[in-house]
Amino acid sequence: MVDRSRSTVHLRESFGMGTCMSVLSKRTLFKNPVSFIDRNATVAEAGFSRWMVPPAAIAVHMCIGQIYGFSVFSKPLTQAVNGQAWTIPQVGWIYSIALVLLGLSAAIAGKWVERSGPRKTMLASAACFCGGLVISALGVRWHQLSLLYLGYGVLGGVGLGLGYIAPVSTLMKWFPDRPGMAMGMAIMGFGGGALIGAPLGVLLMESFKSATANGVAEAFLCMAGVYGGCMTVGAWIVRVPPEGWKPLGWTPSVKTSAMITTAQVSVDTAWKTPQFWLLWLVLCMNVSAGIGILGQASLMCQEMFGVSALIGGGFAGLLSLFNMGGRFLWSSVSDFTGRKQVYCIYFLLGALLYCLVPLTQRTGNRMLFVAVTAAIISMYGGGFATIPAYLRDLFGTYQVGAIHGRLITSWSMAALVGPPLVNYLSESRKKAGVPAAEAYNSTLYLMAGLLLLGLIANLCVRPVQARHHLPPRRLG
Repeated sequence: MVDRSRSTVHLRESFGMGTCMSVLSKRTLFKNPVSFIDRNATVAEAGFSRWMVPPAAIAVHMCIGQIYGFSVFSKPLTQAVNGQAWTIPQVGWIYSIALVLLGLSAAIAGKWVERSGPRKTMLASAACFCGGLVISALGVRWHQLSLLYLGYGVLGGVGLGLGYIAPVSTLMKWFPDRPGMAMGMAIMGFGGGALIGAPLGVLLMESFKSATANGVAEAFLCMAGVYGGCMTVGAWIVRVPPEGWKPLGWTPSVKTSAMITTAQVSVDTAWKTPQFWLLWLVLCMNVSAGIGILGQASLMCQEMFGVSALIGGGFAGLLSLFNMGGRFLWSSVSDFTGRKQVYCIYFLLGALLYCLVPLTQRTGNRMLFVAVTAAIISMYGGGFATIPAYLRDLFGTYQVGAIHGRLITSWSMAALVGPPLVNYLSESRKKAGVPAAEAYNSTLYLMAGLLLLGLIANLCVRPVQARHHLPPRRLG
């Protein structure tokens, strides 16, 4: 009976959107609200196409990826309200807190996400992330920085963590034949969040700006409404495959390479292995080197080249495009080159490009600056999209979502390293009399050093020893 159902799914995969949407409607429209969010309610019926899952994941990731467009709010938030003003470092902590909570919430909730399924997790993410935007709007209106830390930082960060890991395990099960490509499709949505979020934020602030308000509060409220709707649609669409499902015509390879296992490792065992902590350091260094630049992309562009806030916001959005494209491109490449090899490219080429950024400022070459930073950010994004497949190669698919959740605590650490390095070092250099256009240069060389440290960690990764593998009877 299971084989017949599986065959039906394979045969109907090619029938297209019409068949898929009729199945979606039949399964979801008349369910009661409680059972609708249960994991059992998301098991795909015959006729569901696995290609519906990446768009559902992208719908959620594009919304929570707005965090990468936060830099457009930095300068407006430092403008005086009733004689009071916040500084760039103070505002920068909002961004850092959100990313710290992203990693912590993903690590803590990893097992719950595996049990609850993607739909319940996506809806919880929407409630936290959009609720955080509402609280932040109140913080701006009342000029209470603590509410911004609580709303955008803490509650929004929890929403980021839940939404980020929600589709990981599901996509690995739907695309065992191309795990890198699958994760690239989904996680590129997170990288592309600023592509919409940054220009949208600028547009909304300009629309609501007045003599007594900077428009940030109203922008947050509008975004909460729009993002809440989009994330709910993604949660409605998503499905998990039936037990034992596999793509039509695909047969798992008995042995592909030493770095790809056919065994399974539990989350509680995985994080005690040296491979887990080496990959933790790999991701931490890759993120630290890129996250600080993304967090201040708009302001950095304005100060280094004297452009307007509108152009700075456009630059942040452009970086988001390369962040997004790099996630799909580089993770797809990793399916052919291997994960370890593609990370070597990230670190070596990335370090070289970071050292070139100060040269672009000294020569005033804006086009070269854009090209170099775009390449850097594409590999930064690629590192995020490749890491789940790297984990799958080393630890199997059994609890890869939970393992990924614990690993991205490295993102939390990076959030405490990258943005403060850029914010405080650049501010201290400005106070020391260094022109604003040159204040970021020394930080960029430091970022290159972090990438070289990540390279060393990546070169040390070896296959997981057999003693850590689970016996087959414990996988059910």
